[in-house]
Amino acid sequence: MRVLKWRIAVLVAMATAVGVPLAGATSFARLDTSDCDRKETSRVLKVEPEGATLAAEAIWVDERRLMWAGAKAGRVWLLVTDDAGVTLAPGSTLPATVAQYSLAQIDTPLEADTKRAVSFMGDGPVFALGEVDRVALRVLHKSRMAVVELDAEGKIKRATRIQAARALDALYAHGKRSAELGVVKENGRVYVRLWAPTAQRVGLCLYRDPASSALRELDMTESAESGVWQVSLRDEARRSYYTYLVDVWVPGVGLVRNRVTDPYSISLSANSKRSLVATLDDPDLMPPGWKSTPRRPALAAQTDLVAYELHLRDFSMSDASVPSAHRGKYLAFMHAKSNGMQHLGKLARAGVTDVHLLPVFDIATIDETNCTTAVFKGGATDTAQRDGLARTKANDCYNWGYDPFHYTAPEGGYATNAHDGAVRVREFRQVVMALNKLGLRVGMDVVYNHTAASGQAEKSVLDRIVPGYYHRLNAKGEIERSTCCENTATEHRMMEKLMSDSVLAWAKHYRIDSFRFDLMGHQPRDAMERLRDRLKRELGREVPLIGEGWNFGEIADGKRFVQASQLSLPGTGIATFSDRARDAARGGGHADSGANLVALQGYLNGLSLDPNAMNTGRDQREALLKSSDLLRVGLLGSVATLPLTDHRGEKKQLSKIDYNGQPAGYVAEPGEVVNYVENHDNQTLFDINALRLPRGTSREDRARMQVLGGAFTLFSQGVAYVHAGIEILRSKSLDRNSYDSGDHFNRIDWTYNANNFAQGLPPVEGDAAKDDPILAEVLNDPRITPTKKEILWTRDAFLDLLRVRASSTLFRLRTAKDIEQRVTVLNTGPDQVPGLLAALIDGTGYAGASFTRVAYFINAAPQSVTLQAPQAAGASFELHPVHRARGAADVRVQRNARFDAQRGAFRIPARSAVVFVVR
Repeated sequence: MRVLKWRIAVLVAMATAVGVPLAGATSFARLDTSDCDRKETSRVLKVEPEGATLAAEAIWVDERRLMWAGAKAGRVWLLVTDDAGVTLAPGSTLPATVAQYSLAQIDTPLEADTKRAVSFMGDGPVFALGEVDRVALRVLHKSRMAVVELDAEGKIKRATRIQAARALDALYAHGKRSAELGVVKENGRVYVRLWAPTAQRVGLCLYRDPASSALRELDMTESAESGVWQVSLRDEARRSYYTYLVDVWVPGVGLVRNRVTDPYSISLSANSKRSLVATLDDPDLMPPGWKSTPRRPALAAQTDLVAYELHLRDFSMSDASVPSAHRGKYLAFMHAKSNGMQHLGKLARAGVTDVHLLPVFDIATIDETNCTTAVFKGGATDTAQRDGLARTKANDCYNWGYDPFHYTAPEGGYATNAHDGAVRVREFRQVVMALNKLGLRVGMDVVYNHTAASGQAEKSVLDRIVPGYYHRLNAKGEIERSTCCENTATEHRMMEKLMSDSVLAWAKHYRIDSFRFDLMGHQPRDAMERLRDRLKRELGREVPLIGEGWNFGEIADGKRFVQASQLSLPGTGIATFSDRARDAARGGGHADSGANLVALQGYLNGLSLDPNAMNTGRDQREALLKSSDLLRVGLLGSVATLPLTDHRGEKKQLSKIDYNGQPAGYVAEPGEVVNYVENHDNQTLFDINALRLPRGTSREDRARMQVLGGAFTLFSQGVAYVHAGIEILRSKSLDRNSYDSGDHFNRIDWTYNANNFAQGLPPVEGDAAKDDPILAEVLNDPRITPTKKEILWTRDAFLDLLRVRASSTLFRLRTAKDIEQRVTVLNTGPDQVPGLLAALIDGTGYAGASFTRVAYFINAAPQSVTLQAPQAAGASFELHPVHRARGAADVRVQRNARFDAQRGAFRIPARSAVVFVVR
């Protein structure tokens, strides 16, 4: 009888699924505009009582098989109900409102990939559901579903919810990958489409503008095959706004009507309250000249990429040459004669190829209309700035932006009018045009590994449409948060589709030329490969994909899938940031505190060669030589198979050189590694050097060591990545994590008068205040703060390095074979000159080489050194034209760098980067 009643309910639900109106159905509250206009964004239609919510300890392996680690041999049933009051407590008898489906245990082992994907649930028996057809199966997922083990008397022994994502992927695989979602123009009509296969009903609220009451509510119809709900709009709906009403079962809450924005929004009203009815090919979303202006050319090779990482607000917020109304906004880039734009122009002419903007998609943590701009004053070691920030940061206008709200809409806080959704689209396109005009391509930092909210939170979007699908869950059904926040599950097909569709939209409709993926190691490798292939197929050009390939969290070491992480990506052409040489250059690691902030010197701040007070008298030569090996690995592009003679005189492949138990060399081709010594994370290079260089180091030498960091990045084979301000000694007053530290600690001064050092003790998290005495001592030392003279010299020396890299493809060789055949590393083995990195590169017959031979040197020693290289004897080496040019920044190189052809000896000034060439 239960099954018969349920069959009737299924037929009713199926009618809804294919768009047949339900007359008098008691399971639905009527949709109307009152829900469109409520202050609350959700309304509970059927309340799940306290104690009724189960953990989700079973998982659908596919559409019919499920695994339950808690189950034992016995009577196991699938239960489905629309009754919110059912608690399924142990010892209870099933009520008549619950439909039962028998599950048969199967002995066939799971496929290897499937077993790995569900192994996080633990080992357990696998059961199969056999009596329900595929159409009805889809409908079952629209109600409460559980699996129970019954005793001989038919009473419940144990019960659990079921994680459903893999079943939804299997049930809706056909057709959904190609489904275009959001606002779509098709055959002369405008449609709005939403994937919501577990929803019982979906409606669309249509609004004339961002503030008015709803014009009407439109029922949407579902394609039972795809799970996509759709409604057609009249042409006059263009530039109106919309939200969805989604009736869906939410664990722990009940049957809920959620009013939610579109995850495929291309723009929204202020603070993302309503989605804009528009498509990105609408002419009024294009600034003048957009259509007629071609995009920047593709790079000839990924190793040509020199990315300049820049936060949009940092760029102009402190630039008095930008009109006040445009500071911190998109339109700051429209002022070609501003100090900041003049600076970017210099970088472009010298050799920077791409400006990589920190997140500019819709950000959850910035109030787009009522945020504040706080100004703090105080001395070098005061806490007033820190305390002021603690009071204001919750409502200030600053955040790095790693808090995704809507992945494919520009952030409204950077627009001159956040209320009008069309403005932010036009203005961000103007940013791209302005940078392109300088000769710069535009890259984006994208964050598809997590969302800022989940569940029924107001700023949760995905989870209020398909609860439990878009996020990665643990064995209890709780969301994993190893990334910081609510981890997304791009191993699920529709989350992968959202990422892929979003990246394509930015590349195609905003002309974004390269992408940096935040915590890319949390994505499956094959998802990233499919994205790479799709971009090339649809755009007809290679789009560089780089990202953080860190291996940690619930997916570490391939627990659930092969990750897009450092050791898994060789051969894909997708690049990861290398921490090997970064740590060797800076010293220590990213989480140092206490005495280690000072004691753990690196190549760029005096290791062994110029010990600070905490290291005086200690023999650290071995540490320096090990660090030099890691830096040479970086200079060789980190290619795993290339040989190198290490500091002990042993010839090894780079993969056999150790980095904290991992291979130092790990990529297959040089285009798969990103070289850097500073980015937005952690202390700036100036700040870490302020802590670790001996306190009495002169301002001039601090500037020289900063330039050596640039030399390492720009002379290394692979992708070069530089953080905005590294070339002007940028400081964040020792702040190690300035993501929410406001304008005060993140300020950039394009007048070059100051570098923002000693602006107060930085903000702290946890027990970091214990480091205050160390930080205060450094901040209070006036010898460290640079003058305009040192800032300008560093800028000019950095520009020279960019010109050197741009002058020859020998600094950006295309393949591992090229490196193996053409690069000879000098000064290796146990008898090396400590602190000197050097190599010869053969340019004979190489396209774009410009020179037949190149020799480069990076000397970190506080004195000049001479290196004898028999391979160079008799050659006609001369200083690189950049060094010999009138106005070259480092005049010491012109005056003191020498090559003795008879002996094959190179003399390199103290703390300098020098390049010799043979024409």
